[in-house]
Amino acid sequence: MSAIRLLVLGAVRQHGRAHGYQVRNDLEYWGAHEWSNAKPGSIYHALKQMAKQGLLLAHEMAPSAVGGPPRVEYEITEQGTEEYLTLLRTYLTAYDQRPDVLTAALGFMVDLPREEALALLEERVRKIAEWRASVTEHYTPAGGPEQLGHIGEIMHYWVHSADTGAEWTRGLIDRVRGGAYTFAGEGDPFVGVLAEGEENPYATGQLHGGDAR
Repeated sequence: MSAIRLLVLGAVRQHGRAHGYQVRNDLEYWGAHEWSNAKPGSIYHALKQMAKQGLLLAHEMAPSAVGGPPRVEYEITEQGTEEYLTLLRTYLTAYDQRPDVLTAALGFMVDLPREEALALLEERVRKIAEWRASVTEHYTPAGGPEQLGHIGEIMHYWVHSADTGAEWTRGLIDRVRGGAYTFAGEGDPFVGVLAEGEENPYATGQLHGGDAR
């Protein structure tokens, strides 16, 4: 699994239409370049690839007054929206992937109805419990890692990660069930993107050839 497709589709979707640099700017605003593979080259490549796949519609705009190539604005298609929601639902229940997958899903979970988000998070807890049980078939946590030599530290880490992951997820479930955040259909959503021309205090400032498009 890779977070980049979900991140790019979600950023475009929040704007309605966005050019590549806007998407890059938003992802840097969210810090995604620090916790995922959302680097400029990956972002611009994902935009072009998903346009070829029919997930995004590319609109070529007029060249700027100062010259340079025409800027391309992207709009999510119906197929792209289906892909976005599929990825979002899958990543909210993903318990055995890199942290960036879950982190990306958390950033967009409010695009789902509250009850659906709760059901997906509860499924995540169930999957964690099943995975933990598969580990403890071969490893008894109460016996400590030493029983298997230093290799036991691997299983000890797995069990500890499962326990803390489940505890954190149950806390999130409680907060969401208690009314935290604004989910789909409940009113105006939280605005997490930069307005056109708004300065990004978290921008890396590193130039990339794709910025002009």
